[in-house]
Amino acid sequence: MLRKMFLAACLIAPAAGAQAQTPIDPDKQAAALVKQMTTEERNLLLHGFFSRPNPVNKLPQIGAPYAAGYTPGIARLGIPQLTESDASLGVAWINGKRARGATALPSSMALAATWDLKIAYAGSAAIAQEARASGDNVLLAGGVNLTREPRNGRNFEYLGEDPLLAGTLAGETIRAIQDQHVMSTVKHYALNAQETQQSAIGVDISEAAARESDLLAFELAIERGNPGAVMCAYNHFNGPFSCGSDFLLNKVLKQDWSYPGFVMSDWGANHATADALAGLDRESGEEFDSQIFFGAPLMALDGKDPAYTARITDMNQRILRSMIANHLFDDPPKIATPDIARGEAAARAEAATGTVLLKNNGILPLLKTARRIAVIGGYANIGVMSGGGSSQVAPQSGPALAIPTTTAADDWQAVMLHPGAPVKAILARTSGTRITFDTGAYPAFAAARAKDADIAIVFATQWTTEGLDVPDLNLPSGQNELIAAVAAANPRTIVVLETGGPVLMPWLDKTAAVLEAWYPGIRGADAIADILFGDVNPSGRLPITFPAALEQMPRPRLDGLFDFDGRQHVNYDIEGSDVGYRWYDRKGLTPLFPFGFGLSYTSFRYDDLKLRSEGNTIHASFTVTNTGSRAGRDTPQVYVTARGNAKGQRLIGWGNVELAPGASTRVIVDADPRLLADWSSPRGRWAMPAGRYDVTVNSSAANPVLDGATGLEARLLPP
Repeated sequence: MLRKMFLAACLIAPAAGAQAQTPIDPDKQAAALVKQMTTEERNLLLHGFFSRPNPVNKLPQIGAPYAAGYTPGIARLGIPQLTESDASLGVAWINGKRARGATALPSSMALAATWDLKIAYAGSAAIAQEARASGDNVLLAGGVNLTREPRNGRNFEYLGEDPLLAGTLAGETIRAIQDQHVMSTVKHYALNAQETQQSAIGVDISEAAARESDLLAFELAIERGNPGAVMCAYNHFNGPFSCGSDFLLNKVLKQDWSYPGFVMSDWGANHATADALAGLDRESGEEFDSQIFFGAPLMALDGKDPAYTARITDMNQRILRSMIANHLFDDPPKIATPDIARGEAAARAEAATGTVLLKNNGILPLLKTARRIAVIGGYANIGVMSGGGSSQVAPQSGPALAIPTTTAADDWQAVMLHPGAPVKAILARTSGTRITFDTGAYPAFAAARAKDADIAIVFATQWTTEGLDVPDLNLPSGQNELIAAVAAANPRTIVVLETGGPVLMPWLDKTAAVLEAWYPGIRGADAIADILFGDVNPSGRLPITFPAALEQMPRPRLDGLFDFDGRQHVNYDIEGSDVGYRWYDRKGLTPLFPFGFGLSYTSFRYDDLKLRSEGNTIHASFTVTNTGSRAGRDTPQVYVTARGNAKGQRLIGWGNVELAPGASTRVIVDADPRLLADWSSPRGRWAMPAGRYDVTVNSSAANPVLDGATGLEARLLPP
C-alpha cells in the first residue's frame, strides 16, 4: 500500500500554485517498477484475454468487466488494470452485450473524406471521454492500413489510399485520444490490406515500396500521435507473420523509428514464444492463439535464458512506460454518464463534412418547397448503414435494425443500421410536400413511384464487415438494376450511397446527382438531409479512387477469394508504392472518380502559385478565392509530379479553407522531405534526387489547376 501511495504521489501533477515538481520521466518510472517485480509479476502484463467467461481466463473469479481485452493490475505495485475497447468508430460494444450506449461515429473513410484535422481531433476526443466514462483506459483505434484492395471488408475502418493523408489523420485521432488520458494503438502493422484468408495470406513487397507507402503512413501516424501501442497484423510479411517479423518490429519500428512504446498482437496473431525475440511485447486475446505463448512458456525462460530475460525486462518497461506516459496511473477512468450530446455533435459535423458530392446536374440543393418526393430503397425508412465486425458501436437506443448473418448468439458480423431514418429527416426539411417511400424490392413498382414524383431519391447500400471481403464492386442485391429503372422513369433521380468504399456505377449517366455518404454514423440521416437541402455546402473530397472497372486495378481478381484452402501470396510489387491514384497516373488510366474529387454548391479559383526550395523541402503558397454565390469549404491539394528524371504523382500537402462569397485566403504547404525522396535499401536512408521538381495545385488528383517548378540538391535523409 505504501508503494502504491508513493507512486501515485509521484505521478500526480502539482496543484495550481504549488511548487513545481520534476517532470515525470516515464522510462525511469517504468524501470524502477520492473526492478521490484517478482518472476510471476514480470509475466502478468505480457498477455491479456478477451474479457468474456471461458475456461481459460476464469472471468467470474477475477471480477473483470466485459472488454475487448483485459489484464488485471498488480495491486502490490500500484499498477492499474488494462481494460481495452475496440474503437475504430467509437467505444464498441462487446458481443452485443454492452449495457451502456456510445457515440457511433461515421466510418473512418468518411473522416478521411473531410481531409480535416480539427474534425479528426473532435470526434476522437469525444469517444475517448466516453471510454473514460465506461471505465476503459485503452482504445484499439488508429487504423491506418492503406487501401491497396478496394474490395477489403475493413476499408471503412481505414483512411484511404495515400500515406500522407492517412498517416496525418490517424496521428491526429491518436493524439486526441491520448490527450484525454486514454491510451491508443495504431494498427494493423503492416500491409494488412484484405480480410480474405487474413491469417494465411503472404504479402510480398520490396522494402523500398513498403517504406514509401504503407510503412510511411504508420511512421507519420506514430510521429504525430505517439501511440502507446502498435498492434501488429494477422498476415505474413515477406515470409514471417507480421507479429513475428524481426524486420517490422525490431528493425523498422524500434530501431529506425526509435519507437518507445510496446507492440501488442492482434487477437489470435501470436504464433510462438519466440515472437518475443522478434519484437512482440504483449500477447492479446490469448484464448484465440493455439496456446498462451507469453504465459507459462515465456515465464519459464525468465532468468534461465539471457536473451529472453533481457527481452522480458524490456517488454515490461515498454508497457509500463506507455501506461505512465498516458496517465493511466495518476488519472484513471471513472464510471460516469457519457456526454452523448458532445459525441453526436462531432459525429454530425464529421458526416456532413465527409459527404462527397460526386455528380450534380443542377438538381441540388433541393428546394424545401418541392411538392412530390419519392424516397426509395436502402432502409431509408429505418436508419443508416454501419459496417460490421469488432468496430460496431451500440448507440444509446440500440440499433434501428439488426439482421443476423450467422446462427451465433453473439453475431459480431450482423448487418446493423443506426437509428435516424433519412425519410424522417427529409420530411422535417419540407412543408406541404408529399413524401412517399418504397423499399425498392420490385424495381418496376419503384419506377412507377418515381414517375409519379417530381424528384426521386434512391438510397443504395453496400454492407461490408471485418472478416469478409466483397467479391466485386457492384452494389449488391440488384440495386444497380433498381437505380437504372428509377432513373429511366424519372431523370430527376438522386442517388445517395452508403458504402464502405468505392462502387461501380453503370447507371451514372442516367442520374441527376450522386452523393457518397459512406457509413454516416448516429447523426447520418440529419447530415444527409443537411447536404440535400443546402443547409450545409458539400465539401467532402474522395480519399480513395473509384475505378471505372475491376480491370483497372493492379489485381482484378482478389487473391484467395475463391480458393479456400492453403496459403496465398499477394504480390504488392505490381504497384509497389504507387497505391491508388499513383497507379492510375503511372498507367495513364481514367478512373470513374479520382482521388481528391468532390463537387460543391459554390466555386473556387486558385491563383498566384509561388514555390521556394529550402534545404530538403519545398514551400508552396497560393491564393484561393470563392467565386460563387454561397459560402463554402474547399480542399486544394498540392502534388509533386516529377523529381529530377523521375515522373510520378505524389500528394505533398493540402489546405482546408472556408470562405464567404468573394473572399480569398492564402494557403501555405511545406512538403515532408520523405515525400520528395525514394527509399534506398542499400544505404538504409531516404535519398532525394537532384534536379527539377514539378509541382501542381489541384482540385483532385486528375485536375491540375496551377503548375510550377523548383530545384533541389541531392540529399540523404535519416530513416
